[in-house]
Amino acid sequence: MNFQTTLTTVLAVAASATAQARDPAQDERDLLKVEAAICRAFEAGDADTLRKSLDKQFTLTDSKGTVTNLDQNLAEVSKRDPVYEVFKNHHQKVVLYGDAAVVTGITTLKGHSGKVQFAGDYQFTDTWVYREGQWKLAASHATRLAK
Repeated sequence: MNFQTTLTTVLAVAASATAQARDPAQDERDLLKVEAAICRAFEAGDADTLRKSLDKQFTLTDSKGTVTNLDQNLAEVSKRDPVYEVFKNHHQKVVLYGDAAVVTGITTLKGHSGKVQFAGDYQFTDTWVYREGQWKLAASHATRLAK
């Protein structure tokens, strides 16, 4: 084995041990907790919480197929348009993949953008990565459910 192969093997084993050393039940609780904090942040217009919870390379694909990045989402939340009266997740399912996870569920939204009212349920898929000792939301996709 050469040095590069040895180093790659050691790093892979260390990364695997880190992921395995965590408690899956605790990871699931932590993910659901941060999912709820993100919902509250959207309701409250709390960009600071989102900045801490979203990965630097975060992308959102909304129900219209528009893809936005972290900065665009933080700007939208900071200016409070749209305003969310309700932003709640439910029927969530967590699947863990070591230092990654996928959370699916339904988000119920109610609010307004300018004078336009909106309300609805959206099926979501959130992709999470475990970095720097915490779960970070890397990508989210939402599809509006029929009424």
